Amino acid sequence: MSAIFSTSMGKAWWLLVVYGAISALFGISALVHPASAGIALAWAIGVMALAEGIISFVALFDASVRVPRGWLVFYAIASILFGIVAIVQPAAMAGALILLLAAWLVVAGIYRIVFAIRVRKHVSNEWMIALSGVLAIVLGLLLAAFPLAGLIAAMVWIGIGALVYGVLQIAAGLKLRRL
Repeated sequence: MSAIFSTSMGKAWWLLVVYGAISALFGISALVHPASAGIALAWAIGVMALAEGIISFVALFDASVRVPRGWLVFYAIASILFGIVAIVQPAAMAGALILLLAAWLVVAGIYRIVFAIRVRKHVSNEWMIALSGVLAIVLGLLLAAFPLAGLIAAMVWIGIGALVYGVLQIAAGLKLRRL
């Protein structure tokens, strides 16, 4: 390993530890208070969408931007509106996202069943594809019937992922510190 690489990476070890700590704390929070973490996550997504919408709006006045102006205006307005709604009503936005996930799962499940029927002559064990479709439909219907439980379950999984990611980041940062 080159000395320049190890020196520069060794100096930045603390960034990985900070990112890891933030992720791990969010993961623990999501596991302890999943509904609140889901609402906070919806709010944070709203802040990011609002910022991106404002940046896209500002980009309208930059001659070097090569995106068609109509699409840029549409994207800026959609991002700003989504961001405002998510910031003002984060609980409603979290619920709406779970309902969108439910609808997508039902559509995906139907697609998988149709796909399994169409490929049954060419694929062995196509019943597994159909079964995955049935399970997706059942999960979608459960999320639609119990959106709060769906939000809590999703946040528990996100919390587990964030906690594992955070621990790995901290370990990587501490390992880099030795460089």
